[in-house]
Amino acid sequence: MQLARIEQLLVGTAVPFTRPGSHSAIAKQPTAGPVAVGSEGLAGDEQGDRRVHGGVYKALHHYPFEHYHHWRAQLGHSPLLERPGAFGENISTTGLGEADLCLGDVLRCGNVLLQVAQTRQPCWKLNDRFGVKDMSLRVQRSGLCGWYYQVLEPGELQVGQALLLEQRAYPRWPLTRVMDVLYRRPLERADLLELAELPLVPNWRTLVERRLQNNAVEDWSKRLDGLANVEQPAG
Repeated sequence: MQLARIEQLLVGTAVPFTRPGSHSAIAKQPTAGPVAVGSEGLAGDEQGDRRVHGGVYKALHHYPFEHYHHWRAQLGHSPLLERPGAFGENISTTGLGEADLCLGDVLRCGNVLLQVAQTRQPCWKLNDRFGVKDMSLRVQRSGLCGWYYQVLEPGELQVGQALLLEQRAYPRWPLTRVMDVLYRRPLERADLLELAELPLVPNWRTLVERRLQNNAVEDWSKRLDGLANVEQPAG
């Protein structure tokens, strides 16, 4: 089943960012022609802090362009919102959102096989990127976070390729439900137990197990707000 077509592919270079000692490649730029994609993402794409960005479980970030309509309404005119790339995405489409995909979905795109690995956990770099002190929290509350792919089979991606749903193993877990459990009902034990039965990426498994064990929600403040002088863990 065709879900959407790639409208833009984007890559970024890591450069010094807004806070002392910080770096970011959030300012993605469109790239032309077929682009090689490997286990850690698109050729030519970089991350500013490899401790918390990139890697096999965050190889590609997909952010729907229709979400930009919401942010224009919220923020008013911003040059950042005139074209894809504002949120650090690698893949931009229309017609495919968090409600249309489930955790673990496998998608075919040309000769590349992708798996929906996790939703984005917004971080403080969005605050600085947009000049809005609570932008990361706004994104989290909106549920318009986008998602990450793991690359199961490398190959090449290009604009215009169709994203085809090849396998759906967990239809009870659309990404909207995942984010509801993560952020709106974070201590709902029945949902956490069900979520724990899924093949979660390691950091999510740790998160779920700690919530179940401690009956408490992890501190979000460092991720959402950051500290002045050091890189902070981010989604």
